[in-house]
This record gives sequence, structure tokens and C-alpha cells, in this order.
Amino acid sequence: MTRIAFLFAPLMILAHPAGAAPVDAAEQREALRSAIELIETRYVAVERVAATVAALRELEATATGAVDGADFARTVTQHLRQASRDGHLGLTYSQAPIPEAADAQDPVTLNDDFEQWYGTGVNHGVERIERLDGNIMLLDLRVFPPAEMGGDVIAAAMTLVAQGDALIIDLRKNGGGADTVSLVLGYLVEPGSPFMSTYNRPRDEWTHQSVPAWVPGRRFGAEKPLYVLTSSRTFSAAEALAYSLQAMGRATIVGEASGGGAHPFEYRRVSAHFALDLPEGTSQHPLTGVNWQDVGVIPDVAVPQDEALDVALRLAREAVRGRSASGSDPRSLP
Repeated sequence: MTRIAFLFAPLMILAHPAGAAPVDAAEQREALRSAIELIETRYVAVERVAATVAALRELEATATGAVDGADFARTVTQHLRQASRDGHLGLTYSQAPIPEAADAQDPVTLNDDFEQWYGTGVNHGVERIERLDGNIMLLDLRVFPPAEMGGDVIAAAMTLVAQGDALIIDLRKNGGGADTVSLVLGYLVEPGSPFMSTYNRPRDEWTHQSVPAWVPGRRFGAEKPLYVLTSSRTFSAAEALAYSLQAMGRATIVGEASGGGAHPFEYRRVSAHFALDLPEGTSQHPLTGVNWQDVGVIPDVAVPQDEALDVALRLAREAVRGRSASGSDPRSLP
């Protein structure tokens, strides 16, 4: 599994290492020329290729001397994103030489920062679990770790919040992640529900994914009130969760429109010290036939992000009282 694995195809956070060393003009030009070739042949947003390539050719003309490797990666990333408006497209610098893939069609794997982004230091993405007044559970998730790293922690968190009469999932600071986004869905919707389809341009093929038919521990279930908080920082796999729950009519989205990144990417080596973060696929939800690229997930209740929790809490308490009064809450039955 590559760093960007997201079940059907990866969606992930971009990171650049803190340390860097000078990179000569020859390697800068090599990285840019290789990136141009890959973008022309593999970038999924075909309509954006020309503008993106033009931006890289302008940079190539200015590559005349040694520069800091991390600074160069940031500059190239800025130009790529300005031209493409794609938050997944970028250039990553590695101070250690990047080995070539065994097969030219295979992406490279950059796992140096897996522990930093997904490990025990960030509690595998589980920032906070809190039981609020009215038996409303709050779950603050900051990243979705690979299942082999933190799937058990995510499962434990979902089991804990299952006891709530309502649940608020805070994704306002969640920039994306890996395959545990599907695991989370398994606790919230009907098992086996359709999740996401992904088109891969180089292979010219679609893959389709469903919600897990079984998950460990207790399920919150598909009926109790559910709210998801979003902001402009909510991105990638976090958007996939919010978008899917909204498309299924399962959750109320509260906050601001999310970042708008629905293009899974792979790492493609372009020189000894640089890899292109290249979106080769695009996501599509089977219930809508579209995705959240560029526009983001549009909240059902639009409020400034710093007000989103208070608003969701008010809505959750009203919903819990309504369920109790109507008899849909088992505790209200004689």
C-alpha cells in the first residue's frame, strides 16, 4: 500500500520534510521535464493539462542555479496548484535518494512520514472523544490512518461513541488519510451500502467500493442523529466521508464548504530527490454521479467553522428530544 492508499484509490495529505539540501539546476530541469511528461500522459484532469504544463515550462526556463530542495518543491507545488486548481497535485522533496520503482508503471512509496502523520504521536487521528450533556457523543478525527497502523484505534473510538443517542463527528481539521474512512462508514450506515467509485485515467478503468459488511465492536447504527462538522481545511478522504454521508441522507453537514479535493494521487519519481504527487484518478459517488472536486462538500447548515459545534449540539439535542417524544427512542417505551 502506498502512502496515499484510500481503499478505492488514495486521497492524502501533502507534506514536505523540514531538512533539505541544495539541488543543482540539472536535477531541477530533469524533475520538471519528467513531471511534464507524466502530467501529459497520466493526469486525470485532461482539461487542465495544458495550463499546468505551461506553468512548469516557465519554471524550467528559470532553473539556472542550485536551490534548496524543499524550497524548490514548494515553489513548484504553488505553480502547479495555481494552474490546475487541484489541491492534490504537487511536488515532494526527499533528502534521501528516491529509489526507482521496480516496474515503470508502479508508483514509488514514500513512507518516511507515516509515523509523523498517522502514528501514536497523533493517536492515529483520534484527537478527542467526549460525552456531552444529553448523551451526545463528540468525536474529533484529525486524520484517517492506514488500517494496519491505526484501524484498531479507530474501531475502539467508534465502539465507544456507539452508546450515544446522537453523534457529532468533527472533521474541521482533518486533511484526509487512508482506508479507515471506509471503516468509519461501516459503523454509521447500512452494511454493504455503496461507497465510492473511482476512475483511473492511465488504466482507463473504474473500480467500485462498498461499505464493509462487518466491523469490529459496536455500531452506532444507521438511525440515530448524526452531524458532521466541516471547514475549508476538511480535505480529501475527510471530504469523502462527509460527502458520502450527505449523499446517503445519513448526516447533517454543519459548518463551511470543504477544500474540494476528489482526485486520488500516486507518487511518481521524477528525479533522484523529487516525486510528483500526481492525481491519476477521480472519485464519483454512485448516488450522485459526481464528486466534490473544486466545490467542496456544501454544508446543509452553513455557519462559520468556529460556530459549527454549538449549532450541531443544538440540533442534536432537539433531535434527541424529538425521538424520545415520538417513541423512536427505545428508552421512551413503557
